[in-house]
Amino acid sequence: MTLVSDTMVIYKTYTNPPRMYLVVLITAPDNENGRKIARHLLEKRLVSCVNITQASSMYWWEGRIEEANEVLLIAKTTADKLDELIKEVRSIHPYQLPEIIALPIVGGYIDYLEWVKRETHA
Repeated sequence: MTLVSDTMVIYKTYTNPPRMYLVVLITAPDNENGRKIARHLLEKRLVSCVNITQASSMYWWEGRIEEANEVLLIAKTTADKLDELIKEVRSIHPYQLPEIIALPIVGGYIDYLEWVKRETHA
């Protein structure tokens, strides 16, 4: 089978219902807070995996452009977990206005995506 055919099969297999799988981006002020948030979400089974990476951020805050070294959490989950995930992050996040952005996964390796679902619905 060609790569294009394989991709089409994977796409058709997991996009019912549409946007079932999500990547959620969350910033935190440092590695300690990032790991605390990641572990909390994992223990609650709201995510299957969280990657934590260093980030240099620039943003508007209270009328000024700010710069900060932060960590970026890249979490994988399912759409039905998003509301609870947001609630949990807000309850423990040190920022007044935490960045929590969900992006739909529009393609991927079906076995990995099924694992995401299994781990968040265990």
